[in-house]
Amino acid sequence: MDLLKTLVDKGLRRELPTRDEALAVLATSDDELLDVVAAAGRVRRQWFGRRVKLNYLVNLKSGLCPEDCSYCSQRLGSKAEILKYTWLGKDEAVAAAGAGLAGGAKRVCLVASGRGPTDRDVDRVSQTIEAIKEANEGVEVCACLGLLSGDQAERLRTAGADAYNHNLNTSEATYGDITTTHTYADRVSTVQQAQAAGLSACSGLIAGMGESDEDLVDVVFSLRELDPDSVPVNFLIPFEGTPLAKEWNLTPQRALRILAMVRFVCPDVEVRLAGGREVHLRSMQPLALHLVNSIFLGDYLTSEGQAGKADLEMIADAGFEVEGSGTTTLPEHRAGALAAAGGCGSHGGGSCAPCGDAAEPAAEETSGAADVRTDLVNVRRRGAGTDLAPNA
Repeated sequence: MDLLKTLVDKGLRRELPTRDEALAVLATSDDELLDVVAAAGRVRRQWFGRRVKLNYLVNLKSGLCPEDCSYCSQRLGSKAEILKYTWLGKDEAVAAAGAGLAGGAKRVCLVASGRGPTDRDVDRVSQTIEAIKEANEGVEVCACLGLLSGDQAERLRTAGADAYNHNLNTSEATYGDITTTHTYADRVSTVQQAQAAGLSACSGLIAGMGESDEDLVDVVFSLRELDPDSVPVNFLIPFEGTPLAKEWNLTPQRALRILAMVRFVCPDVEVRLAGGREVHLRSMQPLALHLVNSIFLGDYLTSEGQAGKADLEMIADAGFEVEGSGTTTLPEHRAGALAAAGGCGSHGGGSCAPCGDAAEPAAEETSGAADVRTDLVNVRRRGAGTDLAPNA
């Protein structure tokens, strides 16, 4: 298939494919799927070998958010029966992080719902970052606190944060259909503030919200232009009680094509398989490891994921290996550039401690995706904010 040969050649040279080429990946048939996965897998192995980086989420503050993001179970007006709690204490957060690290995670992602942090919130999170770093040598810490000012980014960086996550989520053209309480430009600005402060930028998308192929390509090309070090790909978890609860329009095959397209557009970036993999990829999760080089271990913010032990078994059974704390995630050319900018030492230096033509969706995908598996959407009832042991 000439398209795939072209995309592999471009990926091995870190050359951007055309929009038509990216759209053509999404338009490939199920008969071509394994060829697509194999081609994108060549690009993945060129830059990341067979390593899989494990990341662990700690939800510092759950629910009670004033923003109206339609996809989110923590949004204003959400009727999803999720855990709701205010800030975890520092010791609770350190213990939660420790559980994930003991399970093999290399990075801890500290997340708090809300529009953005107050200065007091930044102080609180900074103290938590310092405590986690003190207790766990070589750990990477990423913060995800919403919209950020430059001063706040600097303070997190000084406290030892390695990375900052703020996703674009969807295309600029459709962003207003998903969220009205802040703008796409606000999100871009936050990613740029994090980069300017020397933090490794982490920014990705959510697929499955009713978007078109063109929207998916638009947001991934926008991410390529922003040049984050890691790109999380989430698949919508349709929580009951949210506006997008009825959006069940993904198949495992389409999810794999989306991941392959992201890998071709962002060949040397840490592509992370994030929320919703268990819901939409299901038994085809191991195939995704040929496309991504990073996953979340265990549970997510408000939903339960695959058992941490099953994650580790899946990685081993598929012939991959968990990336150790002494290994630099990013390829040398990216890690060196980040370090030269004063970035995270876990990426190889630096000053901190160890981030064809457009086609309509195929008819069989749209109709075949209607298998509504609400049994796979499990609200998190363990771990942070509870008295039960976490899944790690």
